[in-house]
Amino acid sequence: MTDTASTTATPLKDTGFGKKSAGPVEWLDDRLGLAGAVRKNIRKVFPDHWSFLLGEIALWSFVVLLLTGTFLTFWYQPSMAEVPYTGSYEPLRGLEMSQAYASTLNISFDIRGGLLVRQIHHWSAALFMAAIIAHMLRVFFTGGYRKPREVNWLIGIGLFALGLIEGFAGYSLPDDLLSGTGLRFVDGLIRSIPIVGSYLEFFVFGGEFPGELIIARLYMAHIFLLPGILLGLIAAHMLLLVYHKHTQWPGPGRTEKNVVGFPMLPVYAAKAGGFFFVVFGFTALMAAVLQINPIWTYGPYNPSEVTAGSQPDWYMGWVEGAVRIMPNWEFTIGPETFSLNVFIPAVLLMGLLFTVLAIWPFFETWATGDKEEHHLLQRPRNAPTRTAFGVAGMTFYGICWIAGGNDIIALKFNLDIFTITWICRIGVFVGPVIAFIVTRRICISLQRKDKDTLLHGYETGVIVRSPEGSYAEAHAPLPVDAAYALSARPRVPELTAPETEDADGVRNPQGRKARLQAWAKRFFFSHDIDKPTQAEVDEAEHHFHGDVYPPDNFPDDFTGVSETGVPKHH
Repeated sequence: MTDTASTTATPLKDTGFGKKSAGPVEWLDDRLGLAGAVRKNIRKVFPDHWSFLLGEIALWSFVVLLLTGTFLTFWYQPSMAEVPYTGSYEPLRGLEMSQAYASTLNISFDIRGGLLVRQIHHWSAALFMAAIIAHMLRVFFTGGYRKPREVNWLIGIGLFALGLIEGFAGYSLPDDLLSGTGLRFVDGLIRSIPIVGSYLEFFVFGGEFPGELIIARLYMAHIFLLPGILLGLIAAHMLLLVYHKHTQWPGPGRTEKNVVGFPMLPVYAAKAGGFFFVVFGFTALMAAVLQINPIWTYGPYNPSEVTAGSQPDWYMGWVEGAVRIMPNWEFTIGPETFSLNVFIPAVLLMGLLFTVLAIWPFFETWATGDKEEHHLLQRPRNAPTRTAFGVAGMTFYGICWIAGGNDIIALKFNLDIFTITWICRIGVFVGPVIAFIVTRRICISLQRKDKDTLLHGYETGVIVRSPEGSYAEAHAPLPVDAAYALSARPRVPELTAPETEDADGVRNPQGRKARLQAWAKRFFFSHDIDKPTQAEVDEAEHHFHGDVYPPDNFPDDFTGVSETGVPKHH
């Protein structure tokens, strides 16, 4: 026999701390009226799924960037004035270099913990961009940008674009030979803009490249202008997330009108706070054991030199690759030279990328005719055309990214660089088409498999003999939760031909637009496999009840067998 003691928690307002803080809190509430807003938002519910952590990784990486960047500003000198190096790195001592490069060397070798903080900062920047791209891909493939979240999608694109610019500005600040080569690339990109390119170059660099002002200008943009805009966009992004409520995956109890998860306090705030230390610890570990951007091996920037095998940070590699595989299209009209070999792959292609990303939610709404609000996410297989477009874009990006390292690939694998270039030239056109076709067929096959699983259940690996002497494999029906998750999607919309004339034979003035929209809708949905009808489900249940081997013989956690006949949960 044991005794049990029960304890009752004391309300916060009745504790000593609560009584002491009641007066100041009431004073603030009388003047700011925060109690109502705080009370509502601290109970805000957030769903729980690993894919939602991608956005948090980007957020906490940005916080790490702010903290480490503040540390670095104490010692960095954004000046291109030439000084002799007098630091502790012996191979460069006495060499003329800019104050920017010299101060970066001092941070690396003479400031306690400086190199570690520099590397944390650089790894966090790479992780920040990787998390943003992964988060945007998650939102794209699951349809998280649909009504009412189109504006938040546009804010995300703005964060992506500014992240690229911010990363490039920080990459250029050390003024070493590698970053200077990157600046030379951007100088060529600006000069390739027809008519106004040379004027823009003088405006940006303060004269002929490299000038004496670009490091100071990039520094102000890197530590003040761009972070301020990023902070504002992140705040707007989070406010809209709270206002619209967080999207969630379909499942039992989850509808378009609720959110199933954990409240902001205490559960979600504790998990998010802990995850910050996970991200910080991970970047610190990478910085401690994985070297990145060893500027002392490159030397100071000299416009007459270039680093062999130079590569930009990974998120800009696709632009470099697009330029490398572009044919040498250049012509002159009067005094103007039109360098299409740089303008098309660098300026035009990057602008096209952000334009397509920005208009996609509105194009999909127009093409599908779907104007409903959506708070439940879609499995990528349930939107085959969208998923196929996404994979095609990733394929294009990947081939350009590979082309950006064609010289390194040729050197390391003893291949012909011209062969690699031509493979990439052909691949950027053929690869996305093949990826689109294959991906859509895979998604449709997975839809067909889901429908078959809903109707016929799991394969059990049990072979039974009927009274007539035939053999068949027994199937077990899906649990209710699993069946709900597979069937929680809208039906494929009905595809009808648009009316081009009214009852009196008068031509519809919007007929051409309606035909185009009907074609786009067929392109999106004509191949989709619809979920089972109620009649099909009832017939499948009747089949299960008449099975020779009753489904009750299987445990509740049974999820079918693998190709080898072993239960999957084992």
